[in-house]
Amino acid sequence: MGEILRERRELARGEHHPLAAVPFERQREALEGDRTRQRRAQFAAEAKAGRIDAPCARRLPRPQGARKAAGSGGSRGPATVTERPERDPAPVDHGPAAGVAAGVDRDLDRAVQAADAAALAAGVEVRELSDLADLAAVVELYATIWGRGANPPMTLELLRAFGKAGNYVGGAFEGRRLVGACVGFFHAPAEDALHSHIAGVAGGLAGRHVGFALKLHQRAWAMLRGVAEIAWTFDPLVSRNAYFNLVKLAALPDEYLPNFYGAMVDTINGDDDSDRLLVRWRLRDPAVVAACEGGWVAAVAADEIAGGAVVALGSTPDGAPQVGSLDAAVTSLVAVPRDIGALRVADPVLAQRWRVALREVLAALLADGARISGFDKAGWYVVRRDV
Repeated sequence: MGEILRERRELARGEHHPLAAVPFERQREALEGDRTRQRRAQFAAEAKAGRIDAPCARRLPRPQGARKAAGSGGSRGPATVTERPERDPAPVDHGPAAGVAAGVDRDLDRAVQAADAAALAAGVEVRELSDLADLAAVVELYATIWGRGANPPMTLELLRAFGKAGNYVGGAFEGRRLVGACVGFFHAPAEDALHSHIAGVAGGLAGRHVGFALKLHQRAWAMLRGVAEIAWTFDPLVSRNAYFNLVKLAALPDEYLPNFYGAMVDTINGDDDSDRLLVRWRLRDPAVVAACEGGWVAAVAADEIAGGAVVALGSTPDGAPQVGSLDAAVTSLVAVPRDIGALRVADPVLAQRWRVALREVLAALLADGARISGFDKAGWYVVRRDV
């Protein structure tokens, strides 16, 4: 992906690239054609090596004796094809695996294109990290973001172990400076998912969408490894994070987790309880594909109220939480402060009241079988009951 990004930057500047003088549509066709061929070749090589299981496209360990079998035509090697005269070539039966491979490869190609476009728009290069100097920069970046210099959220040793074990450690660079990082580890094998544990972007980059570029890189990385889903948690009181996760990425809320991490004394969480909302990102879901390509759809609270929604948690004129109706309404609206970070600094007691109110209302609705279906950027969760 980094090579494709460099090519597109060269094209944008009109420098150093053989396609620089070609019309834009021809440039795009040429680059996308090259990428498609590269991805198909990569997938074909994985399948031939016995490292992809067609039904779920997971990477598998190389079977013992696979190299020997491939050379001898054994049961794990390729099927034997009888030679025929050149004028009458034998038909190749690709089988169901080939169809799965082609479909997955098309999904991968679109995911890579979306990731490249997001990185280009953000003005960064996103890549997987393994070098010790890069990993040390991640530790420093996280320590700065969370204000935990003496006890950073991630250690160099843990990042090194995660990468060595095949997990995800990615970074976004502006020139040579690391400006964002994301770390994830795999779930139990049967769950076919990656857990994205921590992601952060350096201060001063608001509006650059570096976080979006990081997540799309992580998505393409996971899809290349046959992973169907990425899960992570976020603080449901943080309005901008709710909008990012539920609207821009189209992740689906799954579970409310009260005080999930226990005390997290840092400059972001303060002394607040660490309630979290677990979301699942189904990487090939049509809504996710559309969102990653810029087609996200936000909820509009006013439209929901016009359609009969009731306010389960609102706000008083002085900014305090106000519990409304928790009856069996089909659609409920649940408010959160516009900027809980600023509120934690200005009025920690009021911030804690919001924590308790949101826990009582949103957790109760979800436990009663309702689901979060959207988020209004003005600070409203849309919660629906199936009827």
